[in-house]
Amino acid sequence: MKARVRKLLRWMLVIPAVLLIPVIGFVVWGLTPLGPSPSALQALRTDGSVRVSHAKEGWVFAPVNGKAAHGLVFYPGGRVDVRSYAPYARAVAARGFLVVLVPMPLSLAVLNPAAADRTIDLHPEISTWTVGGHSLGGAMAAQYAGDHLDAVNGLVLLAAYPPDTADSSKSSLVVSSLVGSQDGVINRTTWQSARRLLPKDTRYLEIAGGNHAQFGDYGMQPGDTSQPDLSADEQQAVAVEESVRVLLGEVER
Repeated sequence: MKARVRKLLRWMLVIPAVLLIPVIGFVVWGLTPLGPSPSALQALRTDGSVRVSHAKEGWVFAPVNGKAAHGLVFYPGGRVDVRSYAPYARAVAARGFLVVLVPMPLSLAVLNPAAADRTIDLHPEISTWTVGGHSLGGAMAAQYAGDHLDAVNGLVLLAAYPPDTADSSKSSLVVSSLVGSQDGVINRTTWQSARRLLPKDTRYLEIAGGNHAQFGDYGMQPGDTSQPDLSADEQQAVAVEESVRVLLGEVER
């Protein structure tokens, strides 16, 4: 009897320990995101055109001259440090917009898809809002937009598509969806089929020579093409222009 009790106690200790191993591995994985690159860190500094601050809602980029009336809340890609999108955010802010890069739990937007709520609440001075994101972050931004059509005017998808639970096809949402022609990560079939979930006048743009990772500045991503035909600066410049169009409601219809 005693031997059986000892064996049972042993298993009671071993089983929780075994179950904890994948949990601990997942947390460690999430706490070691990709990026940011040195150039991304450089973009976090305030200069004569853009003021950068680390606030409650995340990294806030605001034009130094004038007050922004339109804002962009941006969700990072899965397991990517949100600071990796600082060059993109700075470039959009320099055009006269408020941009907020929202950090996510374990760098996974799926763990906080409603993160934009806080930013919107903290910036009542902004009259119109656009949400956007890269990869998994884009999917969760699409989810947020679909759930808050009364508060969001635009959606920017960078190498991303909406999940099945985010149907904005019958809305007036202004949407631009961008993907690199050499993206080795995104599921092209799913990206195509997800078009049914977006407004019919959504603008789709394939960036010739672009890949998955270069929408941010965090280096290479497993599964992506290692030799894109254009630089990260060039790819992000296209993303900036499209984001500005959405922020102004000027996507071609």
